[in-house]
Amino acid sequence: MIYFLLYLFAEVLVSVNISSAIGGIYTFLELILSAFIGVGILVNFRATLAENMRAVSVNAIDLKQFQELNLFILLGAFLLIVPGFLTDIVGVLLQFTALTSMLVNRYASKYKPENKYTQQKKDDNVIDVEIISDTSIKH
Repeated sequence: MIYFLLYLFAEVLVSVNISSAIGGIYTFLELILSAFIGVGILVNFRATLAENMRAVSVNAIDLKQFQELNLFILLGAFLLIVPGFLTDIVGVLLQFTALTSMLVNRYASKYKPENKYTQQKKDDNVIDVEIISDTSIKH
């Protein structure tokens, strides 16, 4: 709840400052234009998804990064549709793949969950040996 109130306070401050600088008509036009851009991004999301799938297929990004990049693009499009200057600024920033890749890489490296199927625990007390059966040795 406190984060929403902080966001709302920051949104009002940014919107009032920008609106007073550019005027009411340009504020209205910016709100309409950003909503159309957000809808356009959602309509063309198929091409972005195909590009990210190509990046996964050539091992440029892993599946976790693929999911998070697509999530940031969708979140940015929805933020562009929501009226407000702060949401528009954040929505535009989330559309840049370089920025979202930096965010994904920064936070994905900190919070990597352990996968019990890919990481096997080593036992220091076990000696690996090869067993040769007596039937295979001829005297």
